[in-house]
Amino acid sequence: MTQSRWSGTKDLTPAQRREGLVERTGLDAADLQALEPTDGLTVDAADVLIENVIGVLGVPVGLATNFIVDGEGVFVPMATEEPSVVAAASNAARWAHASGGFHTSSTGPIMQAQVQIVDVEDPQAAKSRILERRDELIASANEVDPLLVKLGGGCVDILPRLVDTADGIHVVVHLVVDVRDAMGANAVNSMAERTSELISDIAGGTARLRILTNLADRRLVRARAVFTAESLGGPEVADRMIEGAAFAEADAYRAATHNKGIMNGISAVVLATGNDTRAVEAGCHAYASATGRYTALSHFEKNADGDLEATLEVPMPVGLVGGATRSHPVAQSNVKIIGAESADRLARVITAVGLAQNAAAVRALATEGIQRGHMTLHARTVAVAAGAQADEVSEVAARLVASGTVRSDKAEEILAILRSEQG
Repeated sequence: MTQSRWSGTKDLTPAQRREGLVERTGLDAADLQALEPTDGLTVDAADVLIENVIGVLGVPVGLATNFIVDGEGVFVPMATEEPSVVAAASNAARWAHASGGFHTSSTGPIMQAQVQIVDVEDPQAAKSRILERRDELIASANEVDPLLVKLGGGCVDILPRLVDTADGIHVVVHLVVDVRDAMGANAVNSMAERTSELISDIAGGTARLRILTNLADRRLVRARAVFTAESLGGPEVADRMIEGAAFAEADAYRAATHNKGIMNGISAVVLATGNDTRAVEAGCHAYASATGRYTALSHFEKNADGDLEATLEVPMPVGLVGGATRSHPVAQSNVKIIGAESADRLARVITAVGLAQNAAAVRALATEGIQRGHMTLHARTVAVAAGAQADEVSEVAARLVASGTVRSDKAEEILAILRSEQG
């Protein structure tokens, strides 16, 4: 089993961290070579990925440590520009060690496409007609991707709905598809287009929109972790965290920022593995409104032992085949680091990271406040922006933190003093 507990990583160079990762995971050094900018995504390779390419934008990839997910140690690459995110996730993962880390479950890789039918004279009867020919529609959808069916996936159900719009009642047919290890957008969109004519004939209307829904509420992943009161700093801290989480559940203004903290972790891993951050974010925020009001995606409770038990349930449409995950060399390296052999495993790890990120943020808010830790790590970025060179950054950052003022003007002042001291 990978030993994900790794102390002192902040004091290593990037090259030393990669060397340590090779030692701890058994990966070949060549598997991580794409993480070097000179060996990563080239402009020519980028020109194949999207249109009108003019260059490549680099985003830092940090390594979250200490994670145990369903009994397996795992290192998690996170692509983010925001200081404190990687450190916070790693710290929260360490707090969960005493209780076995993160425990997850999922509903499987089920995605849905929608076919909108308008101008239907008898929508209730049309819904019944569609259900009567369910098997025929499933068979038609599965003609699109016989390989997916061979792998055990494919269209598994047809669900018609009546949606009352400003333009009258629309018949909306959901194609429910097991997409296996794909994110699934291409598969379900193709199935929707293939079946739309048959559906419109059955309904007696006209097919309009034919596209997937990013509210992947049949592709849910759940993560749970127990944080002992001792690991959090005592029973009072656990109680304050539960109070903070209750605030997020009750108030949409707080929930928006609470959930943003969750997405700090989730989006960073989704991006690092070449998956669709916009699809995941849209689905998660839509799911937060599933009850009719926007609320927190996570829940914090005190268990019978007096410890904090945290849970998170989110839609997680990520894949390992197709798209940038297979064509982006850095994404390939990051997937290898995680060691995910299925999209389901990747989704579980990502959700665990989201819960860890959330726990770390709520604890910070419940104790010293979010700014202390964040600004300490942000100080390095401010130092660089002020003009500090490589051998000056650490000293300028340390003096910024000691001054209690982490601002660019203060950094410039400190840098000038440092350089005068060095003659």
